[in-house]
Amino acid sequence: MSALITADLISLDENLGSNRFEVIRHLAESLERAGRTSDLETLYAAARAREEKTDTGIPGGIAIPHCRSEAVSQPTLAMARPNPAVDFGAKDGPADLIFFIAAPADGDEAHLKILSQMARSLMKKSFTAALRQAQTAEEVVALVEEALGLREKAPEAPASQPAAPVAQEAGARKKIVAVTNCPTGIAHTYMAADGLKYAAEELGYDFKVEPQGSSGGEKLSQAEIDEADAVVFAVALPVRGRERFAGKPFVEAPVKRGIDEPAALIEEALAEAANPSGKRVTAASAADTEASNDSGPWGTRIYKALMTGVSYMIPFVAAGGIILALGFMLEAMTMPNLGDVDPQAILANASLTNLNGTALSLYLGAALHTIGGFGLSAMVPILAAYIAYGLAQRPGIAPGFIAGSVAVLVGGGFLGGIVGGLLAGLCAYWLSLLKLPRWLASMMPVVVTPLVATLFAGGLMFFLLGGPLAWVTSSLEGWLNSMTGTSAILLGIILGAMMGFDLGGPVNKAAYLFATAGLSAGTLASQQIMAAVIIAGMVPPLAMAVATSLRPALFSGPERENGKAAWLLGASFISEGAIPFATADPLRVIPSSMVGAAVAGAISMGAGVASPAPHGGVWIIALVENPIMFLVAAIAGALVGGLMYIVLKSLAGAKAQATA
Repeated sequence: MSALITADLISLDENLGSNRFEVIRHLAESLERAGRTSDLETLYAAARAREEKTDTGIPGGIAIPHCRSEAVSQPTLAMARPNPAVDFGAKDGPADLIFFIAAPADGDEAHLKILSQMARSLMKKSFTAALRQAQTAEEVVALVEEALGLREKAPEAPASQPAAPVAQEAGARKKIVAVTNCPTGIAHTYMAADGLKYAAEELGYDFKVEPQGSSGGEKLSQAEIDEADAVVFAVALPVRGRERFAGKPFVEAPVKRGIDEPAALIEEALAEAANPSGKRVTAASAADTEASNDSGPWGTRIYKALMTGVSYMIPFVAAGGIILALGFMLEAMTMPNLGDVDPQAILANASLTNLNGTALSLYLGAALHTIGGFGLSAMVPILAAYIAYGLAQRPGIAPGFIAGSVAVLVGGGFLGGIVGGLLAGLCAYWLSLLKLPRWLASMMPVVVTPLVATLFAGGLMFFLLGGPLAWVTSSLEGWLNSMTGTSAILLGIILGAMMGFDLGGPVNKAAYLFATAGLSAGTLASQQIMAAVIIAGMVPPLAMAVATSLRPALFSGPERENGKAAWLLGASFISEGAIPFATADPLRVIPSSMVGAAVAGAISMGAGVASPAPHGGVWIIALVENPIMFLVAAIAGALVGGLMYIVLKSLAGAKAQATA
């Protein structure tokens, strides 16, 4: 552990560039020179991606860029004291003390604890003052190792006693508890914990904190929570065990605010406690942290709710759609003209023990047809139920499901499901804001909220919105069914580009939702759109696999390994298989993915490839119409995307050599 930081990882009083990314690049290069990273570009991409999510500058002229990466061979600290200082996003100005914390992707707990302790040490003014006065890199190493307990501290001169906090009557001291966390769980989690702790000490309050980070931390006992006057959540992720805080006054803010404004957060939490109408951790929100969505702009909240609905809907679509497609295949083995098949009539006339003259393949096909049909028929109600859940948690599920069912009844389709889910969720959410007597509040999530929200959303859908939404849905279906030639190819290009743009993100999901929602109509056009979306979604990882196979010298060892895995991921319609490449090189990977996917979508639509199944990639090829062109479209898109990426990456390498 003494090798966490060495003199060759320290830069003092040098001009390291005009912006934070140049400084991070310099620090990453120091790791490469020290033999602590297997791939400079992968490490830098991970650190840059982390920095772009949240500023790592904190008050006091300090910055702590950090990341986890498979390219880091051992936990490492690199330090810079640049001159001039560089802006890392802190409110009080640029940073002149920068520590780069680099951890392996699977770092062990002991090392992660040391790295976290380093971040906490930066909250101590005496430590940062000593770092600014250090004359050599060796002095910095000694200071860091003393702070981490890796060497014995030199004796210190007796210090004057700090001013005591404002005296308070015995038993009158306010008690605060807090939870902190951040995406990587190394730095901000513990710095926020210490920032809040020091602020509480200065204010004269009792304080306990539970850092939910990678290196662990003392967990709050239920007694400590019960005795607390207020709770501070300084978090970037859902709070683990939030149900422990049910009923407590609280304030919730980004973890960085726990570092920048800890005293203000504590006072805001106490203000909520003093306000009879202040925020309290509710039982519903505590039990449903997965869908916690009670902060931020309404546009963001509604978007998150829509994505929640889609994520819960997809298993119904996938299971129901594939089973239905298998049923079609078995029915077609007996009756080529599927228009003459009535599965309900077949099942009513036969059973496994008495086929009554019905072919076994036809009977089994009718059974699978029926089972899969139930899965697809639940698609819209489930979508609506979990959109409402994303806005109001559990009290929104029943109203959303019923509103979605009404949307199906009146012909509103998936658009009606979206609208019904939003109406139900918003109504249930607003009802949760009411301040009611305890006897009535306990009935709200089980009886009152589902009743009122169902009447509100279901009534609006049935009496007012159903007709217009049914007209929009039928018009959309008519337009899709009328597409031929150029218009179909153009739609394939658009859907393909969307699938290749953000690789499982919101744009990709929007295209997939558009395709799956149309499957319930059972039309040829909807199945052609589904095929185009599946094939286009296969292309980005396949393109990366092609590129790493054709020109392996252009790629690092880890990238070549990712390329091998991308063959299977792409074939299975898992667009996220290209994300490691897009993270490291977005300006070349994303355009290549979009172009390749657009080519695949255009070929698929132009050739009339159709899929009754909503997922599965190449493994559902026996179920699709025109399987040869299914493969042609996927291969063509992968080749175009892969070759384009090779060209772009080669040009970038040539340019770098020319300027070297």
